[in-house]
Amino acid sequence: MKNTTPEVITPAQLNLELQVAAEKEIDGVGMGVFSDGTSFLTMRGLARMCGVDNASIVRMTANWNEKPLKPREAKIRELVRAQNADDTIAFIATMKNGVVHHAVPDAVCMATLEYYAFETKQGDSERAAKNYRTLARKGFNDFVYAQVGYNPSGSYDIAWQQFHDRVSLSHHTVPDGYFSVFKEISDIFVTLIRQKASLGPSFIPDISVGLAWGKYWRAESLDILYGERIKYEHNYPLYFPQSASNPQSPYAYPDDALGEFRKWVRVHYLKKNLPAYLETKIKNQGITAPAANRALEAFGVKPQKLLK
Repeated sequence: MKNTTPEVITPAQLNLELQVAAEKEIDGVGMGVFSDGTSFLTMRGLARMCGVDNASIVRMTANWNEKPLKPREAKIRELVRAQNADDTIAFIATMKNGVVHHAVPDAVCMATLEYYAFETKQGDSERAAKNYRTLARKGFNDFVYAQVGYNPSGSYDIAWQQFHDRVSLSHHTVPDGYFSVFKEISDIFVTLIRQKASLGPSFIPDISVGLAWGKYWRAESLDILYGERIKYEHNYPLYFPQSASNPQSPYAYPDDALGEFRKWVRVHYLKKNLPAYLETKIKNQGITAPAANRALEAFGVKPQKLLK
C-alpha cells in the first residue's frame, strides 16, 4: 500500500487511528480492510482494475480538491455523490511502520471504475467495465472481505480467526523433541482475545515473548543445561504483511527446557515484560487500558503492576 507521491495530506485524509485488519494482493490488485470495516484498494490496485497506469490514479488523487476542478475529477466526484458517499476525500492515509500508506475507499473505487468503463475512452474500458460489473454484482465490501478473509462480524471473531489460521500453519512444523514459543503461549493469546484485543499483523505477542525468552536463554547459558535450540519453519497467513518473508525461522527449544520456560513466563514475562508490552498496544489502540488491566489480572499480576 506504500506510495511515495509528494501530495499534501490533509488531516481528514490522514487517520492514525485506523489499522489494517486484513490485506492481500490478488493478480496484482492490492486490497484490504481497515479496522473500522472500511474496504479499500491500493492506488496501484485501482489503476490495474481500471486498465490505466498508476500515475493516472496518483494525479487524480492529487487534483481531487483543486479549484476549479478538472473534468475528470469533477465527474468522478459526481459519481461518488451519486452513491450517497463523501466526495471530499479521494484516499485515506495511515501510518504503517513509520511510512505513510495510501488507500482508496470503496465509493471512490467504484466511481473511478465507472468513469473509466463508461465515461471516457482512456485506458482499457473493457477491463474497467468487467471489473465494475463484478464489483457491482457482488458488492464492493463483500468482494474485498471474501478475497482477504475478513470477518465483518467484529474484531473479536477476526482475532479468533487470525489466531486459528496461524495455529493451522505452524502446529505441525515444530520438530519432535522441541517446543515453540508460539504454541506454548496459546493461553496468553486466548486471554487477550477474550478481552477484545485486536490481535493481528501489528499485535503478535509471541514475538515479544520470543525476544525476551531468547535473551534470557543466552544470558543464563541454558543451552549447556538443556541442549542447543534449533530453527524451525513458521509461516504467517497470506493476508498478514509478514507473509511476504515466509517462511520465518524462529527458534524451537528442547522439550527438556519446557518447565524452565513455563516458570520464566509466569515469574518474569507476565509480571515484568507483559505490562510494558501492553502499554505500547494501548497507544496503538490494539487493546483498551481497562481490557489490558483485566488481562493482567487474569494472569495474576498484582494491582500495583496494572496499567494506568
